[in-house]
Amino acid sequence: MDLDSVLVVGGGIGGLTAAIALRRKGYPVEIIERDPNWSVYGVGIIQQMNVVRAMNDIGVLEAYLAKGSGFSTTTIYAGPDGMQSARFETPRLAGPQHPSNAGIRRRDLQQVLGDEAKRLGAKVRLGLTIVRMEDDGEGVDVTFSDGTSGRYDIVVGADGIFSATRAAIVPDAPKPEYTGQWVWRYNLPRPASLEGIEIFAGPCNAGLVPMTDDLMYMFLVSQEEEGMTLPTQGAAAAMRARTKMAPPQISALLDQITDDEGVVARPMEVIFLKDHPWHKGRVVLLGDAVHASTPHLAQGAGMAIEDGLVLAEELARADDTETAFQAYRARRFDRVAFVAENSIRIGDMQMGKIPPFDAGELTGQSIKLMCEPI
Repeated sequence: MDLDSVLVVGGGIGGLTAAIALRRKGYPVEIIERDPNWSVYGVGIIQQMNVVRAMNDIGVLEAYLAKGSGFSTTTIYAGPDGMQSARFETPRLAGPQHPSNAGIRRRDLQQVLGDEAKRLGAKVRLGLTIVRMEDDGEGVDVTFSDGTSGRYDIVVGADGIFSATRAAIVPDAPKPEYTGQWVWRYNLPRPASLEGIEIFAGPCNAGLVPMTDDLMYMFLVSQEEEGMTLPTQGAAAAMRARTKMAPPQISALLDQITDDEGVVARPMEVIFLKDHPWHKGRVVLLGDAVHASTPHLAQGAGMAIEDGLVLAEELARADDTETAFQAYRARRFDRVAFVAENSIRIGDMQMGKIPPFDAGELTGQSIKLMCEPI
């Protein structure tokens, strides 16, 4: 299909990947981002084998790996003694010469994607939101917060879990829900012994993820009352306090968690448009605007990245937007449903809300699914 103008709302991981994929199909793309500084917090993110494959598909893998740290080994430890229970390698979907997984700082990932989007000709406008959007069936007239306006063939809402685009086109969609857990992250020097991701399962649920040759980050999961807030002052002590019955590998690092401003902690909030449309007319949603998940399967960003690739493919394949958007949702639905629903299940088990089950087996199912074509 021919498109003369595409507006992407949101300059995060999903929006930038969609912009790159759309530009590679030849579509003119404009990105608006509400943050005038286009900032992102500086801790890391785990990227599994399907994301490494996607980075290769959109032509940024070398730049991506240069900023991050590739690895293929996952080691799992169980219990307060930190005894190793499993160690395995995951498939190298981008080829045997590349690692299967990677850890990278979020700001570095955004820079790689942003630089590529701009190199390909996408126009980026910062500090803007949409104040009015009118879809007449042939195009979408958009008025922006700076008083300017434009007309676009389609609008892609990649504006996150609290998406204003979703609220505009699917007003009866469910609202984001708090799961009962927080995730804490903190950057630390990487020891030479850390070859890949190390995961520690219960009663202290935590992990260590390499990001560069010299840097890693620790993540920690805690159960918190709804409505909890975290002042910056005292944040480091608060993170340390949530490591009761921690294995020795984690306990040995606690005295390095001292910088309050270095602690990044967020409540886990989720949404999944399971029974609602993902588009209306010429406006379509992707990423966290549709299926924000918890980090238990480390696939939230991966699902947004894959959304962008599939959306671009279906637009290039179809004769009209309705066919493309329906095909996009159909291709993505089962995959994102698995991640959204099973990520919550793992957290619910950690909190004792449901009976115990084999999370390792579920993780294996997830890895198998992520290795399949999108």
